[in-house]
Amino acid sequence: MKKERLKITPATHLIFIKDGEVLLSRRFNTGWKDGFYSVVGGHLEEKETVLQATIREGKEEAGIDLKDDDLKFTHVIHRLSDEQRVDFFFLVKNWEGEIRNMEPDKCDDLNWFDLDKLPDNMVPYVRQAIANIVKNIPYSQEGWG
Repeated sequence: MKKERLKITPATHLIFIKDGEVLLSRRFNTGWKDGFYSVVGGHLEEKETVLQATIREGKEEAGIDLKDDDLKFTHVIHRLSDEQRVDFFFLVKNWEGEIRNMEPDKCDDLNWFDLDKLPDNMVPYVRQAIANIVKNIPYSQEGWG
């Protein structure tokens, strides 16, 4: 009998850091962690690479244009929630355009926060990833007990 292979939901996240601050977006009207801060990002679509998804999400959520060379892989987190998930985090080194909230129906605040004073109401795995990125730790796990 053929063994069923594991299916994992992948997502990508953009980390914008300037002058000791990180760009955070507060989730709104999404049905998951509404009122909590996260970062620009989202799930991969069918037949889309992680880099393609990262560039697309930057445009869709923050209104900026990115190229592959503008992104630096910084962290991946393998987490267990309702299912297994893998989240990729990329530091955005350069971008074209002005960052703005392109999805006000899903995000009610898009602002810069001091890396040393992140809001209490943050998505836990995103907080964990940011802390690890600051420490140059490329891999972590969450939710495995």
